[in-house]
Amino acid sequence: MNQPFYIEVNCQQKNHEDERICGDVFLSERVKEENRIVTVLSDGMGHGVKANILATLTATMALNFTREHKDFNTIAEIIMNTLPVCSVRKISYSTFTIVDIEMDGKVSILEYDNPPATIYRDNRNFDPEWQCIILDSEKNKGKELRCCTFYPEKGDRIVFCSDGVVQSGLGSKRYPFGWGNEGLMAFVEETISKMPFISARQLAKKVLNTAIGNDNYHPKDDTSCASIYFREPRKLLIVTGPPYEKNKDIDLAMAVHKFEGKKIVCGATTAEVVARELGLEIRDSFEFLDNDLPPISYINGINLVTEGILTLGKVTEILRNYDSNYSLGHGPADQIVELILQSDEIHIIVGTRINIAHQDPTLPVELEIRRTVVKRIVRLLEEKFLKEVTMEYI
Repeated sequence: MNQPFYIEVNCQQKNHEDERICGDVFLSERVKEENRIVTVLSDGMGHGVKANILATLTATMALNFTREHKDFNTIAEIIMNTLPVCSVRKISYSTFTIVDIEMDGKVSILEYDNPPATIYRDNRNFDPEWQCIILDSEKNKGKELRCCTFYPEKGDRIVFCSDGVVQSGLGSKRYPFGWGNEGLMAFVEETISKMPFISARQLAKKVLNTAIGNDNYHPKDDTSCASIYFREPRKLLIVTGPPYEKNKDIDLAMAVHKFEGKKIVCGATTAEVVARELGLEIRDSFEFLDNDLPPISYINGINLVTEGILTLGKVTEILRNYDSNYSLGHGPADQIVELILQSDEIHIIVGTRINIAHQDPTLPVELEIRRTVVKRIVRLLEEKFLKEVTMEYI
């Protein structure tokens, strides 16, 4: 059974001030063969490299054991047994929140020592009837975890974070005891009431920026906010390369014309084919928004028209390096990435006609065959960004 809506997952993070590495670790994976998504947020004790190593160990174990359908008690026991314990405070060196979204839509959440995950339905906090798990093994006797299971409805959201968010502002005049869970929940409710269709990425970013602002933009801890949004899919079409056979030009153009969603055309020849077959005009611009790439063009009804292989090569590079601290520019490749990040279901049509220009031996080595570049983009979108991607050749 397919899920009735798209699941957008995003996490925004900011390092402890003066640290180059984040002590919080967020991992997510789409288990494609099971149509299932598993996400984990772990907060290592302290900050910097040591915290990151401990959080990475915890998050990786949690992701792997959850993917293997181990029950909550087993996952908790294995992680607790593996983690080193602080000799002074007698507590594990890292926390975790696990969210497992299964094929039939069922959501299971397990958390240990992170701030409570919150679920929002109809823009208000929703209680799925949390339960307490108390471990009874000799080593972990008495340790408490929280868990819940529920079936989401369209529009539901899950927000979970590290304690850098709820403890932000601690000691300030406004928040002497920190922002707190109540402050966070009130902020999220107010935000989604004002902006009911705000994306998971934008919501996580707003929470993070507010938490950082509570600390006067000098974060006193690693700060992470993860957000999950169950909603209608946002669709994007990317077309690059003319069809192998000229009589297929009309098929390519009609695929673009009929697509319901946002549309990107990459490549001058491809743009000429689409414009010619649909009786549209191409308007060129001469504004270089990126010194490495040719300017964008305009076709009515198309969201973005760019050069082909060089631009897609740079899209690959941006996607590979992208994280929550990455600032997109205004160049053609940056605009493609922005549209990709705003979209959920991405369909790519790759024309297979060989472009004579790409056979020139004097062109740089990086100028790779179109199909190779597109395959790299697809892999990044599926594995790193959990996008649903389909591809066809013409």
